[in-house]
Amino acid sequence: MMRPIRVESKSNKQWYLYVVHCADGSLYTGVTTDLSRRVKEHNDDNKRGAKYTRSRRPVKLVFWEHHSSRSAAQSAEYSFKKLSKKKKNDIISSKLLERMGQGACFEGID
Repeated sequence: MMRPIRVESKSNKQWYLYVVHCADGSLYTGVTTDLSRRVKEHNDDNKRGAKYTRSRRPVKLVFWEHHSSRSAAQSAEYSFKKLSKKKKNDIISSKLLERMGQGACFEGID
């Protein structure tokens, strides 16, 4: 008896919902597969960085969470964007405190 062939999909990438804090105090939310590259694009690249962040540089990564697919990350992004700024800041603060408690390092992801 033949076993079915398992085909690896391109969706094995790790997706992230991320939030950057802009120089004007606003927040920008997006999804990516590479946090360092994306933050660098927001800060340095006029073609690949979001139009919104171009006039609000520099940006600093303040929040991220893993998702198993692009669809899941985009759903989380949509939900996050609907929150009030206070609720967003509460979530960002609680995640930061949680990561600090785990000894996470935030250096290098600007």
